[in-house]
Amino acid sequence: MTLSLRSPDFHDGGEIPIKYTCEGDDVPPALAWSGVPAGTRSLALIVDDPDAPDPRAPKTTWVHWVLYDIPPDAGGLPEGARKVDLPAGTREGRNDWKRTGYGGPCPPIGRHRYFFKLYGLDTVLPQRDGLAKAELERAMEGHILARAEFVGTYQKRGT
Repeated sequence: MTLSLRSPDFHDGGEIPIKYTCEGDDVPPALAWSGVPAGTRSLALIVDDPDAPDPRAPKTTWVHWVLYDIPPDAGGLPEGARKVDLPAGTREGRNDWKRTGYGGPCPPIGRHRYFFKLYGLDTVLPQRDGLAKAELERAMEGHILARAEFVGTYQKRGT
């Protein structure tokens, strides 16, 4: 079985509903996964936007959410998940707003793509909160057993 990731709130390649953006409630969508490979000791999730600030001339990848040390048997995350809703042991990393937690799509111009990436790891990562995406990626090197992703898009109203 292959690691797979989905959201019941929108389909792969589809538009992210306004509820999950800065123009709505700015809460994370529900996520569900399956096919976690044998030997997985933890999962990591990164949500980012490679189209920032303008999809016609991207200059950076904006990080919206970083989670790690997710228990491999979690099966997913509920809609609107905050720290208290996360599976026991899950750690939150820093997003590009320099805080932990989810920051929804809020593109300044054009339609952006948002990549939801889940990693199955053969280890539990460093016992500290607040890793940035680059720190997490370095810690994951050599430990990735499987990877899954899906993409949502969003364009602010009136842009």
